[in-house]
Amino acid sequence: MSSNHKAKSPNARVSRRFAALACAIAACLPNLALANPQIVVDVNSGQVIAHEDAFRKWYPASLTKLMTAYTTFKAIRSGELSLESIVVMSEKAAAQPASKMYYKPGSKLTLDSALKILIVKSANDVAVAIGERVGGTLDNFVARMNADAQSLGMTSSRFVNPNGLPGKGQYTTARDLAVLAVALRREFPEYAGYFALEGINTGKKEYPNYNLLVGRFDGADGMKTGYICASGFNQVSSATRNGRTVVSVVLGADSLGARADLSAELLQRALTTPRGAGPRLDGLAPYGAGRDTVADISAEVCNPQARKVRSEGRDEAGRMKLLSPYIHEMGRPPRTVFAGLIPGTEPPAKKPGTAGANEIANVPIPKPRPTF
Repeated sequence: MSSNHKAKSPNARVSRRFAALACAIAACLPNLALANPQIVVDVNSGQVIAHEDAFRKWYPASLTKLMTAYTTFKAIRSGELSLESIVVMSEKAAAQPASKMYYKPGSKLTLDSALKILIVKSANDVAVAIGERVGGTLDNFVARMNADAQSLGMTSSRFVNPNGLPGKGQYTTARDLAVLAVALRREFPEYAGYFALEGINTGKKEYPNYNLLVGRFDGADGMKTGYICASGFNQVSSATRNGRTVVSVVLGADSLGARADLSAELLQRALTTPRGAGPRLDGLAPYGAGRDTVADISAEVCNPQARKVRSEGRDEAGRMKLLSPYIHEMGRPPRTVFAGLIPGTEPPAKKPGTAGANEIANVPIPKPRPTF
């Protein structure tokens, strides 16, 4: 794919390698929509190396948490709070659907730990707790998110919560997410390490990063993944080699492996493309039909046949099979850093027979991830 949006997708080689999987999907899902909005950009120059359907409105899912992080970083820089500020789990935060940490109301952690959990575990309860701590109220924080998005020039984005759970009126585009990713890397280089973590540990349990490129793609250093039925599998990625950093956005992939493979292909292309060719991100003109409607691919992504195809794309250990030649095995357990509650601050377990004590081993029964 050239920098011209009318050119064909850059994934010709990937498509050939995915032939068997594509045939399996087509056999099960003859009406599957294979639209994949995507873009890849050089961070320093703003050069757009490749793009396709970059202005098509899409549900951001947990990529919303990149906007949450940006607004939080701005608050830290302005002196409103610090990485050592205390984040308290409220009733509203604790009530959020999974994916979550299941912390009890009143539990406390530092903002540093909360940000690590936000990016690596993608915990919806922690996202709301951060929003309440930074904004004073959740509504105030969401208003700040939208103000920051507009200030960045994210002209086709709107957020209604800090975690990306399905909500009326929440949408973005691949182009806008690229604007956000570039801004995070340019404006807050001191926080780049949050997006490159291989995993976190709470002192009781370890959580690997959902981003399958970190530790497996040469130079990968971020950033965030997301999924709901309506959006499919989304990923914003970054990589740095020889002093050059690039970011990519892939929306609407049909599996964890597919979004990683497509992201690796885009990053590799960008890192090996000479500097200077292609339009600048801030000068990319809107294009494409149907830009007033938010795409919803729930029917294609969340049905028994699609789930069956995804399950067949895993190995015997349950790991997602990756087909890109640019992704290699890590060959070791992920390196984790601590991100958990402040010792001694977790509310005591309730005694048997009291309200809320009907939990097995005081662990709430997980709720399934919402569809849409």
